[in-house]
Formats: sequence, C-alpha cells, structure tokens
Amino acid sequence: MRIETIRAAGDKPAHIRHDDLISAKGVSVVMARQLILRNIDLSVPKGSFVSLIGPSGCGKSTLLKVLAGLVQPTQGSVSIAGLAPIEAARKRMIGLVFQDANLLPWKNAVDNASLLLGIADKSLSRSDLRARGQEMLELVGLGDSAHKRPNELSGGMRQRVAIARALALDPAVLLMDEPFGALDAITRDSMGQSLLEIWQRTGKTIVLVTHSIDEAIHLSRHVHVLGIKPGRITESLDIALPYPRDLSVTEDPEFVRLVVQLRTMLRSSHQPGGAS
Repeated sequence: MRIETIRAAGDKPAHIRHDDLISAKGVSVVMARQLILRNIDLSVPKGSFVSLIGPSGCGKSTLLKVLAGLVQPTQGSVSIAGLAPIEAARKRMIGLVFQDANLLPWKNAVDNASLLLGIADKSLSRSDLRARGQEMLELVGLGDSAHKRPNELSGGMRQRVAIARALALDPAVLLMDEPFGALDAITRDSMGQSLLEIWQRTGKTIVLVTHSIDEAIHLSRHVHVLGIKPGRITESLDIALPYPRDLSVTEDPEFVRLVVQLRTMLRSSHQPGGAS
C-alpha cells in the first residue's frame, strides 16, 4: 500500500519541544494491507500525563505499541529520550500496563511485583527483588497484601500489582492501555486517583489510552483525540485544571466545560478521514 507523505487536511501537526521525552514524527502503520495509523505526530514532555482517546478501532492501542517498540511503523520515526523504542525498552526505560493484569497465579503479590525486574537484572538477589517488590507495593497501596496470591485479590488490587510490577523497573515512561477498563465505576475512580498520586510522587511520564472522557480530563495535562479510518490525531486539548486534583474536580464548572468540549471533539473524530 502506498502512503502519502503529504499530511491530509485535518491531521494535527506536531509541536516538538526540546523537553519532549517521547517524540513521534510522521508515523504511519499498515497491517494486512490496511492503513491503521496515518501521519501521527505526537510529542510528550518529560514528566507529563497524556491521554489518548478516540472511538473503538481508531488505533489507540496500536499507537501505544508503536511507542513501546512492539509494533514497527511502516513510515516515520519514534524516539524515547532520543533512543529508538526497542533500545529504550532494553534499557528498562519503558513500563507497560494493560487491561489484564496477567499475574502469575502461583506467585504472591510481592513476587509478581518484582518479576520483570528479576528477568531484566539477573544480578539481583531474591531478597533484593522482594525488597523492591515490597517498596512498589507500598507505593501503590498494597503493602499489607504482599503475601496474597492473585486469586485472593480483587480486580483493582490485581491492577495495583501490575502497576507495581511496571514501576519496579524504574522506567522513565509508563505506557498504559485501558488499565481500568474492566473495573466497576467506583473502583475505576479510586484507581485513577491512586494513579494520579503515584504520578505526582514519582514524576514519571505517563501515556494512558482510555475510552473515558471524565478519566482523561481528571488525570491528564494533555488529551489527544484520534479519528478513525485511518487512525490519526484530529484534535488536542490542554487541561489547565490545577494539580493536585481529586474527584471533587469533577464538580468544577471548568471540568464540565472541558467534558463538553472533548465530547464534541470525539463526535467529529467518528467521521472517516479518507484513504491515503
């Protein structure tokens, strides 16, 4: 399939800054002869919290996999702190969290939390790994559940372990693909607030894929809207609500205004962008 290098009308241009930790320029992805992503330009400042939102099938998860080095772009380039994503992953700069926690059922929480670190660094002793796992469980609010196995944990608690497992690597970037999508509304709100507190304490750069308008505005500094057919960034929205934020921010008139604005952007994003 031929991919036009000239940007289509309506595609959002890049604004690359010197403090960007993540930079994607002109990224297009073709799979099975289908254009999945077209001319994606994305910049994420160091220490920022960015959300990607859009209709189902718009390529949000594919874009996250491109940033993680799990999918190679057909066209364009991606860098994490100046490195190719695969190289950044080798240097333990990228942490991944998915909707399914994927914990090993025979291991307890502390051993699951330190699992990836143990694979990445064979020089660490069992006691060192457990100490790091315990530290991360404390960070995510599960310090008292270190010896529980996954079947003894709720869905929200399992996701906390998954976040601890990613953070144990001490990555510069945390890439999260709808991590709270399978949780009930109350647990989801609680997990979002916990993630916000973790971000504020650690200063990590976070990119979150979500379907929730409220979640994107509550958590993020910047929201990028993806359109469909093919996937492309159609709009970007800066969230100027002050930090620290808690759930009471959802009652703020500015929050309500941003919800209406983002919903309008999402309606427009459902219009196909045409082939290229």
